[in-house]
Amino acid sequence: MKFTAQQIAELLKGSVEGNPQAEVNGLSKIEEGKPGTLSFLANPKYNEYIYTTKASIVIVNSTFEAESPVEATLIRVADAYKSFASLLEIYNQIVNDKKGIEQPSFVDPSATIGKDVYIGAFAYIGKNSVIGDGVKIYPQCYVGDNVVIKDNTTLFAGCRVYSFCQIGKECNLHAGVIIGADGFGFAPNEQNNYKKVPQIGNVIIEDHVEVGAGTTIDRATLGSTIIRKGVKLDNLIQIAHNVEIGENTVIAAQTGVAGSTKIGKNCMIGGQVGIVGHLSIANGVKIAAQSGIGTSITTEGEIVQGSPAFNISDYKRTYVVFKKLPQLERKINEIEKTQVNKTAE
Repeated sequence: MKFTAQQIAELLKGSVEGNPQAEVNGLSKIEEGKPGTLSFLANPKYNEYIYTTKASIVIVNSTFEAESPVEATLIRVADAYKSFASLLEIYNQIVNDKKGIEQPSFVDPSATIGKDVYIGAFAYIGKNSVIGDGVKIYPQCYVGDNVVIKDNTTLFAGCRVYSFCQIGKECNLHAGVIIGADGFGFAPNEQNNYKKVPQIGNVIIEDHVEVGAGTTIDRATLGSTIIRKGVKLDNLIQIAHNVEIGENTVIAAQTGVAGSTKIGKNCMIGGQVGIVGHLSIANGVKIAAQSGIGTSITTEGEIVQGSPAFNISDYKRTYVVFKKLPQLERKINEIEKTQVNKTAE
């Protein structure tokens, strides 16, 4: 699909400088621009590339001043970065605008399917499930019995949503996500082995949640594992049974949250963080990457680091000393040696 500079400028409420009929059918980084592609310039660090790029059209800030001739057609806007992001969103909508039910796939007759739904080949929709308007379920997805998926949510290829789970509006679940697998519940018995505790709860994901590829969210033992609206989860995260994550919290890759922990809203959790079970983490807490959380964090907005984690200011002061431990050890050894020699005299 091709767009002219004039059409793009009208979408972005910008002005064209150059050929309004210049056409593009793809996107590129400014330093790697090719003819027929659209790029953008927002960071002054990349200004040099505006004079050499082969991109046909470049979106720039209205304040940009060229120091030498520019071959590309420019579209001037108030904020080049935000405008390009808006275009990417429109582009995604066009590329992913799929509708209809592909075959072979299976939709149980008791399931309710909304309008303008896409169900890809080899997908499975179980009994009594409700699929809202505009939902997209890509090939090889599994949706179990009595599942609810609300309007305009997308399940990318290979997602698995177990029975009785609920997913809100305008969520994105990327490839390989598993929602509602059993929580890790086992009880030791008199034979010194482990008996499985049935996991009969579910998972509730509220609106506008993004779940990265390969992430797993376990169903509750009783009740629900809850992901509140606006939460963003990166790839390869483990959320255990009965966890609750508050609104607009973001968690980076390879983090693990153990069972029944409650995480507040607006938290930021770095990659490879480990959080033990049955804790509470206050609103607005920030946890640095690779930290280990073994106790509740009750102070709102606190920033912690380390394993076990503690206040980041204390951590930084402590780390300065830690780095000097070899020097301190040598000094102590020298002092002890001097004292021994004095005693021997």
